[in-house]
Amino acid sequence: MNETTNKSLPKSKFLSPGFRLWLKLVAAIFIITSGLVLIFLGVPHPHNRSAWLPVLAAMAAISLLAAAILSAFWLFIRWLGWRRVLFLLACLVTVIALFYAEEDWRGHHAWVQYRRAEAAKGAPFDWAAVVPPPVPDDQNFALTPVVASSYGQMLDRTGHEIRPQNDKLVNRLSMPYYGWSQHSGNLFTNGLYNWNLGKRTDLAAVQRDYRALAMETNLFPVPPQPQTPAADVLLALSRYDATLEELRQAAQLPYSRFPLEYDKEEPGSIILPHLAAVKSCAQMLSLRATAELQTGRSDQALADVQLVQRLTESVRTEPFIVSHLVRMVMVQLMLQPVWEGLADHRWSEAQLTGLDAGLAKLDFVADYDHSFRGVRAFMTDSIDYVRRHPWQYSNLRVVYGTDAPPSSGQELMFSLLMAGHLVPSGWFDQNGLGIDRTLDEYYLLAADVQKHTIAPLLVEQGNALLENERQHLTFFNAIECFMLRPVGKAARSLAYGQSSADLARVAVALERYRLAQGRYPEALAALAPQYMEQVPNDVIGGQPLHYRLTEDGQFVLYSVGWNGTDDGGVVGLTHGSTPQQDPSQGDWVWRYPQP
Repeated sequence: MNETTNKSLPKSKFLSPGFRLWLKLVAAIFIITSGLVLIFLGVPHPHNRSAWLPVLAAMAAISLLAAAILSAFWLFIRWLGWRRVLFLLACLVTVIALFYAEEDWRGHHAWVQYRRAEAAKGAPFDWAAVVPPPVPDDQNFALTPVVASSYGQMLDRTGHEIRPQNDKLVNRLSMPYYGWSQHSGNLFTNGLYNWNLGKRTDLAAVQRDYRALAMETNLFPVPPQPQTPAADVLLALSRYDATLEELRQAAQLPYSRFPLEYDKEEPGSIILPHLAAVKSCAQMLSLRATAELQTGRSDQALADVQLVQRLTESVRTEPFIVSHLVRMVMVQLMLQPVWEGLADHRWSEAQLTGLDAGLAKLDFVADYDHSFRGVRAFMTDSIDYVRRHPWQYSNLRVVYGTDAPPSSGQELMFSLLMAGHLVPSGWFDQNGLGIDRTLDEYYLLAADVQKHTIAPLLVEQGNALLENERQHLTFFNAIECFMLRPVGKAARSLAYGQSSADLARVAVALERYRLAQGRYPEALAALAPQYMEQVPNDVIGGQPLHYRLTEDGQFVLYSVGWNGTDDGGVVGLTHGSTPQQDPSQGDWVWRYPQP
């Protein structure tokens, strides 16, 4: 009786074969999606529910959506019929193929035509054209043992990476002037160059830091009883005397080319370990030269300043903007003791002549042109690499900045481009064309080597163009906007570096005039040709530098700065508890503290 009744009951519609198949499809998609999500996002911590919940929700939503789409597609096929579906798919594939072919041809043709036209004008595009030529090993400053230690842990003498790294090799070119206190953190909080604000190095504060550090470590030698601040600083830095002597001998070699792997397939993975070391050495030498001036050792101070100049020149031929930005920082470090020696009249005529000879070699305008052409070649090779290797763009993030585009949608657009094979190759060419045009029409055009000027207006117009494109991001400009992001700031930094060197040269000539005449001249024209062959023009705008005598017998010398406006010799400052110079505002000024 019961068996007959049960058999007569209808089967539940929820257990129909179609529904069971759909559930299996959802489960399969969920498992596949889970694996992909965990591979790309990582495994959240078991106790971190806030991290697990979004992942589970995303996987469930994707699974349900995918299953619904597949089910709808299956029903559509059954309704339309296989033959019609295959015909429609064939048409769709043909349209997609034609679209890819047209986009590839259009992008490639436009970029090739542009490059041919520019190459006819003599503009280099290839990476090989900007790579510094080889130099004889026995005349190469960068291959001497003390300098080679700055990169020897990571690179061999041919520039190829060492794996695993040689951790036993000591980086002797890295000469930190500071130390870390277990209780107080970094004691050395005083800036090493504030000449642009008219401030001297606070050697007394550095002396206190060394003595405080000596309570915890013997990193720097200190005397039992405090001496003068300058004497204590020189004693602390004497730990580097032997290495510095070896470095001075190496600096006599005429050439410098660091062995870098320029032929690496991925340009963004070229490592530059030597830059941090040469900057560290320059910091220590700047502090040491300042202390030597305070103790009357101007000859030793000049030797240390000239050694910083040699370090600055050692990376000049490198086609990387970051190398020239490090050079610019080293120039600022070098100018602090030069400025203090001029303010206190500690340099002799012969020493001033030597300083001028070194400063005259600094030509950031010519370096600007070289480095920006290196940028173009570097970016071209980077685009080609990403095109060939989908998703391999982590090094580009490091090189060009880690901040994401303005929105998640734009970030997705950039990520799809980085996927490489998912989009037409011509879109990469369109980005390359955009990079070339922006560099040629704005950033490269801003530097005029013949006139010795850099035009902020063109740089800012390029910045405005990129900002507008970032607000209207497309597949044709996403990589361009990402890669060119730091270029405008680099242009301003190089202009500031050139202006600093020019101001220093004029200040040296003014001091030579004062030594001969007993006073500063009424106008800069009096300096040429006896004290300098030609007074440099303002790198901003090309007009004469501004100069006036002050009531205390000093002078104010300045460039109109990046804003191109004569602010009367007032320095632009950042906001905060310890204001620093803001190079984008105010004038770029050389003046001494009141006696």
